[in-house]
Amino acid sequence: MKQRIVMNDFSREYRDLGKPLIKKLDSFLAAGQYILGPNVAAFERGFARHLGSKYCVGVGNGLEAIQIALMGLGVGKGDEVITVSNSDVATALAILYAGATPVFIDVDEYYHLDPKLLERAITKRTKAILPVHLFGQAADMSAILDVAKKHKLMIVEDACQAHGATYKGKYAGTFGTAGCFSFYPTKNLGAAGDAGAIVTDNKALYEKCLMLRNRGAKKRCVHVLRGLNSRLDELQAVILRHKLPRLRAANKRRREVAARYISLLSGVAGVGLPGERQGARHVYHQFVISVPHRDKLMKYLSMHGVDSLVHYPVPIHWQESFSGFRNTHLPKTERYTKEMLSLPVHPYMTEAQVDAVAGLVKKFFCNKK
Repeated sequence: MKQRIVMNDFSREYRDLGKPLIKKLDSFLAAGQYILGPNVAAFERGFARHLGSKYCVGVGNGLEAIQIALMGLGVGKGDEVITVSNSDVATALAILYAGATPVFIDVDEYYHLDPKLLERAITKRTKAILPVHLFGQAADMSAILDVAKKHKLMIVEDACQAHGATYKGKYAGTFGTAGCFSFYPTKNLGAAGDAGAIVTDNKALYEKCLMLRNRGAKKRCVHVLRGLNSRLDELQAVILRHKLPRLRAANKRRREVAARYISLLSGVAGVGLPGERQGARHVYHQFVISVPHRDKLMKYLSMHGVDSLVHYPVPIHWQESFSGFRNTHLPKTERYTKEMLSLPVHPYMTEAQVDAVAGLVKKFFCNKK
């Protein structure tokens, strides 16, 4: 039996990272400094430098990165934050946990918050806009920034899927007051567990986020804010420091895999391919096609040893835990939810594997004629 073509090949990645990482982990364990030690500080400096930001705060995960950024900016009870519904539920939970209310608007053809719909969603309670750079591509930040400036709104970016993505030469996560990242293992820059970060050029926000991640402590046992226990683990920081210098090469390979898919699947009736926004550099956290008969295609691929996934099968406003938002009507979001399918895309995919996946997709739709 042929080896399955998987969404992420972690075992291959581990073999590639090899003995240098093991040596670093051994040194970390021997040093015995496990919480907010030198590796967290070094990763924060390195990640900020990589993005061209002044400051970085390592936190427990992407959800809490967004929550802490919003709390640090004073977003809370009575406030509204405009965002999208075709994201991980963590995006909206972060808004709720900060004490505010999410306001969902529809998306554009790239699955991102549609700037043309922003102004009609703004009320006296609107405090911030939270665009999601979904699937590895930046949202239309020029247009979003124009609306935010006009209405004096803050921008907090959900860049949890966009490590290294750029828009007009600037990194996703560096346009707003704060950019929030997840380092969940599947991300372009992934840890070996949960991890996240906030980047900003705002010193006051940076200093407040440092306290909020550490239970509101200004110094040991002196708590001036009601914060969270959301510290980036030293263990994960060791891994992230080791992997960060590889991020550009890994993203380059993702783009090569995506380009091969696009070349092979162009012109196949029924297959909608991902587009790249003008001025954007997509880093393909996911390679998402739009197809009819999606569930049948998934079953067909699985029967032939190929994994696939749907991101996200249920939009947030349809989730049971968000039942109060059921009256929200988002035509594009709801339609895309029924059509999208993610194919394997990762730096360790071979050309033969890409060809095999594309060949199966082609064969499936040829047989549908």
